[in-house]
Amino acid sequence: MLQRHRVGSVVAEFLGTATLALVAIGATKYFNFTAPWYVGLAVGVTLAALVGIIGKASGAHVNPAITVGLLTLRKISPIKSVVYITAQLLGGLTAFMLVEYITNSDIVSAGSSTFDTRIFVAEVMGSAVFAFGVASVVMQKIEGMQAAFTIGTSLFMGVLIASLVAPGFINPAVALANNAWGITTVLAPLMGSVIGMNVYSFFLAPEKSLIISKPKKNKK
Repeated sequence: MLQRHRVGSVVAEFLGTATLALVAIGATKYFNFTAPWYVGLAVGVTLAALVGIIGKASGAHVNPAITVGLLTLRKISPIKSVVYITAQLLGGLTAFMLVEYITNSDIVSAGSSTFDTRIFVAEVMGSAVFAFGVASVVMQKIEGMQAAFTIGTSLFMGVLIASLVAPGFINPAVALANNAWGITTVLAPLMGSVIGMNVYSFFLAPEKSLIISKPKKNKK
């Protein structure tokens, strides 16, 4: 049963990320980045649904940046984080391949070919806001519909902020699915997530959530 749960959590991250990426591709393809609020709403609602569907199985990270952020808070082990990130990137790659197959066309890269500091900062800001919301759910141990609403809304806000000057992926796996893999779309979300989560943890998290329980010693 334990082994089934471990495999299930990896499958959940793979399928969840692929689903989120497919919705992101569909939304951006239809609106061609002319309505960031719609794209943000689409992925926000999708993530909220995923929290309810696979949250119990894996935590519904579906984003390498979120996994890295939780790793810095010691809410996930290094080995598990590597497995999760691998599953998430494979989910994004699968979404990319599926869309190109079913549409019989190439996905045009939405990323910038040159590094732009303003775009990088926007992605960091959007990711930080999103991660801030995720950290609040994790540190306060919020569950159910409230957790789904908080996380989904946080993603919506993060995408809108990042979309001021950037594509607003704030998820390396979704960027990979959109053929926009690069320094900005990978490093900026990672930095933003670490900043957002640790700012929340340091200033706002309940004190009891900061205590890391020690394993109990077996009595002889």
